[in-house]
Parts: sequence; C-alpha cells; structure tokens
Amino acid sequence: MEIVCRAGVQVTGDRARTVHDDIIVEDHVRLFLNGEYLTALVASPDRLDDLGAGFVISEGLTDEVGSVEVSGKDVYITAPVGKDVRLEVESSGGYRVLGEPKAVASSITVTAEGIRAVTAAIESDTWRRTGAVHCSVLFCDGELVTRACDVGRHNTVDKVVGYAALRGIDRSTCIIGCTGRQPAGMVAKAANAGIPIVVSRAASTDRGILTAEQAGLTLVCFSRGERFTIYTHPQRVPEVFENVEKTQP
Repeated sequence: MEIVCRAGVQVTGDRARTVHDDIIVEDHVRLFLNGEYLTALVASPDRLDDLGAGFVISEGLTDEVGSVEVSGKDVYITAPVGKDVRLEVESSGGYRVLGEPKAVASSITVTAEGIRAVTAAIESDTWRRTGAVHCSVLFCDGELVTRACDVGRHNTVDKVVGYAALRGIDRSTCIIGCTGRQPAGMVAKAANAGIPIVVSRAASTDRGILTAEQAGLTLVCFSRGERFTIYTHPQRVPEVFENVEKTQP
C-alpha cells in the first residue's frame, strides 16, 4: 500500500511538538465493465485487479470474471453480466448495484476457536502504522488465504473476493473477517460472492442482520477477544448452536 510521511504539530496537555506521521494514500479509481464506464471508487491504489474483479462479483453482476486489465487508475473488467446495472448511494457515500443479494448455498461450519482465529488475523501492520485503513481477511478451509487493507471497508471485501475469483478458489468454503461495521451493503457483498460466514469486529445494522437472514448467511459481529455475537444462522457454529441457553428475553 502507498504510504507517505507528513508533518504535524502534536499537542499533549500544554506541550506541543513537531511529529512526522505515516499517512495512508487515498485515490480515485475508475471501473469499466465490458468496455463501458461502470463507476468510480475512492480507494487505496493497490491490488486494483482484485478490486475490479471483486466489485463486479460482490455487487451481484456476475459469478465469474473473464479478464482484468489495469491502466493507471483505470480498471477494465470483462465478464458475463446477467442483469441491468443500476446504482444507488451506499451508507459509505459510495455506490452499490441495486437488487436483492443472492442466496448463499454452503454447508460449511466453523468452531468458536475458528472465529477467534479469523478475528485475530484481521489486524494489520498498515493499520498499526497509520490507524487509517480497514482490513478484511479471507479464510478458506481453515487457512488464511489473503488479507487486504484499504481506506474503504467495502473495497477490502472486494479485494479479497477478487483475489479468490482470479485464482479459482471455491468461495463457498470461505469465511470473511472484517474490521468494518456490517450494514446491508456489506453483507450483500459476501452473499453475492457466495461466502457463507462473515465475522466482524464491529457492529451490524438492522438491515444488515435482515439481509444476512434472508440470504442464508451467518453473521458474527462484536468479535473481540473471547466474545462474539451470532445474529443469523447460528447452526454453522454447531458447538454454540447446540449449547445456547434457551432463556426468555
């Protein structure tokens, strides 16, 4: 990732001193699908091939990508597209493709320790240096496959999804771990990619939970240390599902 050094004046109590901090670079990236302009993203300008491939898959435009070419900050994707492209503004201020997310079909399960392993892998050196990026990780068959950081939480999901798509990885065997909160648009990305389990260190929204429920996706939030909360389809965490306390609210 591109990082620059910038000077600032750090104030602590009544003392001030000059500091030089590592600052993450943000840029504008344009996506073209089958030769036509699709959208522009505010993103960290790395792994743009993964970003482009992942965006069209996680927005439900296609299940597979034919090719991706990057020219500067322009990304050209070819893919079979099965629906009209209509965009709306997302909670992040970016754009998402209108439409209901795809249903997730996967019988994979995960243990409580597996969820904690995904959570532990989310933190990155880039975040420790800059404090200014989100991060997503992709675990497949219990192993860390890739980690992506970006100024936008949505982009991190696109990058790990694109990584899997361009390398022929079976996404139905995978789990995504995220630093960012999980509104409907974030959950829909994982569902459209066919990924059955999402683990986040942050919260969800009511529509995020509803989207996960309807799509058949297991949504785990507030995953920190020993604690996590499963909001939907807990049967994919059988040791928890079978032992949950049946208490009245």
